[in-house]
Amino acid sequence: MPYIPHTEAERDAMLKTVGVESLDDLFVDIAPDLRPKSFLASAGLPEQEVRTLCEELAERNTRVLSFLGAGYYDHYIPAAVDALAGQSAFVTAYTPYQAECSQGTLQAIFEFQTAIARLMELDCANASLYDGGTALFEACTMCVRQAKKRTKIVLDEGINPIWRKMLETYARNLPVEFVLVPLKDGAPDKEALKAAIDDETAGVAVQNPNFFGVVEDYSDVFAHAKEKKALSVISVNPVLLSVLKTPGAMGADIAVGEGQPLGQPLDFGGPYLGLMACKKALVRQMPGRLVGRTHDTQGRTGYVLTLQAREQHIRRSKATSNICSNQNLCALRALVYLSLMGPQGLKDVAENSIAMAHHAAREIVDQIEGASLLNTAPFANEVAIRLPVPADVLVQRCLARHKCVPGYPAGRDFKGMENVLVLACTERNTSGQVGILLDAMKDVIAWIGQDELCQARG
Repeated sequence: MPYIPHTEAERDAMLKTVGVESLDDLFVDIAPDLRPKSFLASAGLPEQEVRTLCEELAERNTRVLSFLGAGYYDHYIPAAVDALAGQSAFVTAYTPYQAECSQGTLQAIFEFQTAIARLMELDCANASLYDGGTALFEACTMCVRQAKKRTKIVLDEGINPIWRKMLETYARNLPVEFVLVPLKDGAPDKEALKAAIDDETAGVAVQNPNFFGVVEDYSDVFAHAKEKKALSVISVNPVLLSVLKTPGAMGADIAVGEGQPLGQPLDFGGPYLGLMACKKALVRQMPGRLVGRTHDTQGRTGYVLTLQAREQHIRRSKATSNICSNQNLCALRALVYLSLMGPQGLKDVAENSIAMAHHAAREIVDQIEGASLLNTAPFANEVAIRLPVPADVLVQRCLARHKCVPGYPAGRDFKGMENVLVLACTERNTSGQVGILLDAMKDVIAWIGQDELCQARG
């Protein structure tokens, strides 16, 4: 859609209509010193100078070795993802309101839904949501809507603390009660989870692997929830579903997740992508959109928006959510990534990530005095390690002294875990990088020890 500026006559007509004589009169409530002096753009630079300037700015960046995860992971992205998802027909497309002129976009979304439903082993998936946290919130509200008179949601403490904070924020003015079930040294307390699910419970929500990397089978928890007529929600890492028990196999009713590991680059705050799949019986409670495949009167295949109970539509009082779009371009990237990797490729990524995390954990525990695993539970590509020093100090000093981020300090979100570091690996990490990490940690731990000794001596 081209941008065509207004003519002087058009501006004068609009000003007259609103009852002012000039643009200055229109903005009289803004202090003169705060108004822009001009809206005219400054003279541009030649292309060569712009490239040189950008290269100079890029050279100021510092390369950092990172073992940071906490819900977002640095996986390798094949070049084809950028090439295919960057086609102008996808990049410039608006929301597919008119199916007859949006067939390409709708087909891509349909294929994405199919891929996610197969990955989760559930009946259907929607066209995506904003991110993993909002997907979890929408899943919880699905439970409340389905239960009608129940408002209690049982939450495992192992759910990403960022997403738990989002739940509290989104539900602040809604009739939803969250009951938090504490962990045992970073591992889920399944018996406590089952005990918290009662006749007032609308749903139970867990995460696998949890924030500390612990892998668990929640089949018995979900079976108990079903007995209590409550729904089961599980948040997952989509890459690890290639090797771990799927939500469908566990008996979950709704599965959600952060889609960033599927072909999305790690940038400052995004973009992210919310995944959601559910059983067929809950499809009308799903937020956002659902693309379907059909045939026209001539028998030709066509794609349509089958379900989209949204706040902007005629039946907005029946809307399941106020989400007004989906992360279409990010969903496309996820689809391209999954298609390129295939089942075996995704499995290779998961297995290599898990193997490297186990290698790093062994090296740290073996070579750093006073370091130990937080628990003995199985873990995937992320692991919690108890250190002889505060993890927050270690992370800050490793970054400052060695340009290395060892992981995430659990004490920022969990009381009593000030010395716990949550370390993550992907297939991009190497044994050599683990060696660099070890050297950095040893140096900083020794530095902290010397600093404490000096303070003790006064």
